[in-house]
Amino acid sequence: MDFQAILDDIYTDIQSELMRGKVADYIPALAEVDKGQFAMTITLEDGQVFSVGESQKPFSIQSISKVFTFARALEIYSRDLYKRVGVEPSGNPFNSLVQLEYEAGIPRNPFINAGAIAITDALITHYKDEYKTLEEIIRFIRALSGNLEITFDPEVARSEMAHGDRNLSLAHLMKSFGNFENDVHTTVMTYFKQCAITMTTEELSRSMLFLAFGGTDPITGTTFMTPSQAKRVNAVMLTCGHYDASGEFAYHVGLPAKSGVGGGIAAVVPGHLSLAVWSPALNRYGNSHAGTLALEMFTTRTGLSIF
Repeated sequence: MDFQAILDDIYTDIQSELMRGKVADYIPALAEVDKGQFAMTITLEDGQVFSVGESQKPFSIQSISKVFTFARALEIYSRDLYKRVGVEPSGNPFNSLVQLEYEAGIPRNPFINAGAIAITDALITHYKDEYKTLEEIIRFIRALSGNLEITFDPEVARSEMAHGDRNLSLAHLMKSFGNFENDVHTTVMTYFKQCAITMTTEELSRSMLFLAFGGTDPITGTTFMTPSQAKRVNAVMLTCGHYDASGEFAYHVGLPAKSGVGGGIAAVVPGHLSLAVWSPALNRYGNSHAGTLALEMFTTRTGLSIF
């Protein structure tokens, strides 16, 4: 299959969609990002990489970071993690307080904000220090991507914290139900720092390859989690990876994937490849408008989906 030709065609066809939607202007540091940008990368089992657009330009991965923290927490806590965070779709906005109140402080899944904050809290408990926790999250992503220079953007993290009242409220609500173990402010700040990690589509696609091959990186042979755990991460990406538009994404695209309000989407075709796309303008659900369309074009034109 000529993946470069497929990406080139997608790049041509997607141009008219790039200015539709709006950037995540509720995060001031992201409000000025140019909407008209696009990048897409495919990484194969043998290490071949195919890209179009600005595939070497770093962007804020935001909620895509939740895949990596969920994977680490699942590897550390195994089934015990589900006592604190569920794996069901929420059907509500990613920052909803209402559902958390109804369900006694147990977030529906690790990819809504409350669930991701609870995961960060669990990691801080394990590593016993918020700085060590962030260091380990970044170390994990560096190992997956093969780039030892990956880090977070402190300006984006500060910007999010300055406008993070709802996320702080989610954490306080979980603490009131006994589902929170560390200092709220410290934990939420650590969560914002992980969301502020910057990566390119080439780095992000490379980082997701282990999930396409049962938890083991096929290029280096490094095992990061068991096949059973990788299956579970992929399952939650499919059902919960796009907030309250997860069903629609599965219907149109048909791949396990996770979006972020920085405009990125990372996805896997189990047993075949991993891919990442970036286009900053978001649809009404907070997912990349052009990125979602590009992934739909990819699965339609290649026939590579899980369905």
